[in-house]
Amino acid sequence: MVAETTVATGLDHLNAPTDEIVLTIDSLKKYYGMGGGFAFFGDKQELKAVDDISFHIRRGETFGLVGESGCGKTTTAKTVLGLESPTAGTISFEGQDISTMDRVGKKNFRSNVQAVFQDPWSSLNPRMRVRSIVGEPLEIATSMTKKQIADRVGDLLTEVGLNPYQANLYPHEFSGGQRQRIGIARSLSLNPELIILDEPVSALDVSIRAQIMNLLVDLQKEHNLSYLLIAHNLATVRYMCHRVGVMYLGKIVEHGDTDPLFDNALHPYTKALISAALPSHPDIVREEIILPGEVPSPINPPSGCTFNPRCPMKIGDLCEQLPPKLADEEEGHTVSCHLYSNSLEAARAQDGGAAAISAEPELAAAE
Repeated sequence: MVAETTVATGLDHLNAPTDEIVLTIDSLKKYYGMGGGFAFFGDKQELKAVDDISFHIRRGETFGLVGESGCGKTTTAKTVLGLESPTAGTISFEGQDISTMDRVGKKNFRSNVQAVFQDPWSSLNPRMRVRSIVGEPLEIATSMTKKQIADRVGDLLTEVGLNPYQANLYPHEFSGGQRQRIGIARSLSLNPELIILDEPVSALDVSIRAQIMNLLVDLQKEHNLSYLLIAHNLATVRYMCHRVGVMYLGKIVEHGDTDPLFDNALHPYTKALISAALPSHPDIVREEIILPGEVPSPINPPSGCTFNPRCPMKIGDLCEQLPPKLADEEEGHTVSCHLYSNSLEAARAQDGGAAAISAEPELAAAE
């Protein structure tokens, strides 16, 4: 058995992002109405799928969102794509709020923000040939001729590792990895600036995943693309992302640069996620953190810190009554947890200094 050591993977294989911000999410909320069904009987409730999150993505950068199923990752992606309307907050693309864009602005936004979906088997129309699947965005959004579109489709297929003659085939004639390459080619057709990657490799064989990840990294370098990566697999996130946000029950509880976050996780939930991931070597010994209970319902989340019913480092009444706030604890590393003084101070300031709840003795004990 070997003890696990802190090893920084480094980001040398990734594209170097610029300081220009492509996408800004500010205080985004997405609630779904529940109840009040037949004949308007019953209490109306709200399912808080995304509950006040903020982050930004720079040009040429990959920002990853991780967390358990149901934490709000895909709902966040849907609101960015315009498939869902936010309940509150703003989504800005290149400095402009997408909700205030005129018709021309929205058309430009749709061309510049594309998606690669999780399941390559259901995301491609089985009745369309590949040339139509990849070329359809060009037919709709450009004035290119049929000859120009055919040439562009051939170039895109070559770029993702397929042959131009395969444009005449149907999706069922391809393997899963090849279908995902077709999906990537389609997302590149309009030269987008931001691509939403919703679990792009989770449905693929393990032997194919590395090929697709390397393809996405290479395309990012070549086109200076920005990615929003939604994923469960922490190894995928660590390999592909410049920065990572950890979501729990609709909130971002920690975010920061990739290597510092993985090497020195601060939030108890992040530590539990990393503990549950497979180590890079079978002989590595890693602290096992088992969280009690189940994820609470987003319809009726716990008061205070939403993680407090499962937290192994809970600080009594403080965590049950006072919601934590994101605050910088280290350079480029932000956490929402009362165990850390900056976050606790931010929470108390937001609550008007409410904390008649004293935490100092318990904080000392937790440390």
